[in-house]
Amino acid sequence: MADAVEIADLHFSYGDLEIFRGLTLRIPAGKVVAILGASGSGKSTLLKLIGAQLRPTHGTVKVAGTDVHQLSAEELYRRRLEMGMMFQNSGLLTDLNVFDNLAFPIRENFSPPEELVRRIVLMKLHAVGLRGARDMMPNDLSGGMTRRVALARAIATDPKLMMYDEPFAGLDPISLNHICHLIRDLNEALGLTSVVVTYNVKQALDVADYAYVIADGMVIGKGTPDEIKNSPSAYLKQFVNALPDGPVRFHFPGPALEEDLRLKT
Repeated sequence: MADAVEIADLHFSYGDLEIFRGLTLRIPAGKVVAILGASGSGKSTLLKLIGAQLRPTHGTVKVAGTDVHQLSAEELYRRRLEMGMMFQNSGLLTDLNVFDNLAFPIRENFSPPEELVRRIVLMKLHAVGLRGARDMMPNDLSGGMTRRVALARAIATDPKLMMYDEPFAGLDPISLNHICHLIRDLNEALGLTSVVVTYNVKQALDVADYAYVIADGMVIGKGTPDEIKNSPSAYLKQFVNALPDGPVRFHFPGPALEEDLRLKT
């Protein structure tokens, strides 16, 4: 099966802070793939590298066989039309109602007749169960409804690749379950490839066909959900079982405490 995304020997830093140091992974077309990792492990940064918002210091990021960082601005713009993004904070435009939030990317990129815009928007809202909320403002939506509207907007332009940045964060159990089913159902119904980055292990492994776990700038584990759950790796056991002690660090890198407090003589 062809790869929708192929990342090879990826290196990236924010100044002196190294985020990736040789990350390599592949996202098969048509699958739901979870990227798991603790907060600060670079999951959201990885999505920005796939979308070419950031540029790696070394290595390649290929989408549909093309190195996105070698594209011209015009070529990159066209390629991004094939990508959908559900942002971590949903990213809805607060001055527009639900209908116009979905209509905005359609009007901006394709300029179709308004009756066609209306039908597309209502179909996308119906897919996430919110056709009746079309006239509501973002600030009037619950957290779960906001995520579903954000998901509907992400699929409004019929992308081939969907990226989800922490789609489960802050949701009640019912809303969380809705989002899980929507990710899986939309991937199959629309023939998408989905990349789900999250620290929420249980839901990610419930929805994914395959998963990667990243830490310290590299892939420390990969496999099917069952392989991840049953791995003998100390890293994966700690992460899957939410153990406080293990090889995954809790403290963000920094000087020794004694040095910061100037206790050394």
